[in-house]
Amino acid sequence: MAAQTSIQKRETSLAQTEPVRSGPTYIPAVDIVEQRDRLLLMADLPGVRAEDLDIQYERGVLTVGGKVTPRQDPDSTNYLLREYGVGDFYRTFQIGEGIDSSKISAELRDGVLTLELPKAAELMPRKISVKTA
Repeated sequence: MAAQTSIQKRETSLAQTEPVRSGPTYIPAVDIVEQRDRLLLMADLPGVRAEDLDIQYERGVLTVGGKVTPRQDPDSTNYLLREYGVGDFYRTFQIGEGIDSSKISAELRDGVLTLELPKAAELMPRKISVKTA
């Protein structure tokens, strides 16, 4: 007699959500790295399109928000396993005003958003030369 395999239908919520708007708002995983001349922020945003992103920097606060549209119609899809949350996402970061906001750049590649936040020139370390008499 052949063994049968059955898959049980289940839904889990692995993504963190924040109930601040109508429906869940997801909190994407982020790494922030400080380098000598800049900060780098990398955020996991699978399924996000660049046109659905809203990135703002004002008075030392960086805000990243947007939305992901569902890949399937949730009402007509029979999920066997559903772990991927779809909806709005939103994060804010208190970065400080030591950023040259005119040089901030953003790139979205393979579901990862990379923000480059150059430090302001006046905050950069500089070498002071010593004169001899």
